[in-house]
Amino acid sequence: MDHIDRRLLALLLNDGRATFQHLGGQVRLSANTVADRVRRLQASGVIRGYRADLDVAVLGQGMEMISDIRLREGVDRNSFEAQLHDVPQVTGAMRLTGEYDYQLRMACTNSRDFESVIDRLKSDLGVRELRSRLLLHEVPLGLDRVIASSSRS
Repeated sequence: MDHIDRRLLALLLNDGRATFQHLGGQVRLSANTVADRVRRLQASGVIRGYRADLDVAVLGQGMEMISDIRLREGVDRNSFEAQLHDVPQVTGAMRLTGEYDYQLRMACTNSRDFESVIDRLKSDLGVRELRSRLLLHEVPLGLDRVIASSSRS
């Protein structure tokens, strides 16, 4: 991966729907050359996919939380992870090392909605302990910083 690939990645992070022609203009390459580079980045697994960045508050779920989760003894983590797909308020999940097993990101409509999610996680998914914090706002640092730092390694 060279500096042009890193620049393309930064541009795609900012606008995943940018055309090859637009990207080519930014990096001074033809649209065909850019298309080849982007396809290579996809084939190598550097680009895993493209997603829409949604504002959950506009969708009526303005209460976002980060919750650390500890599972009960004997709960199968694969089963837990599969069941998370059935809890629409859970918008992200990460398996962790350390004191807690997972960290969940949740978007709820209000405190009652959040309480029902807690009850469901404990009764149906095998959660033993849950420590949550209300997300006030997210600081947009962006993955372009990772791309820039990878050029130094």
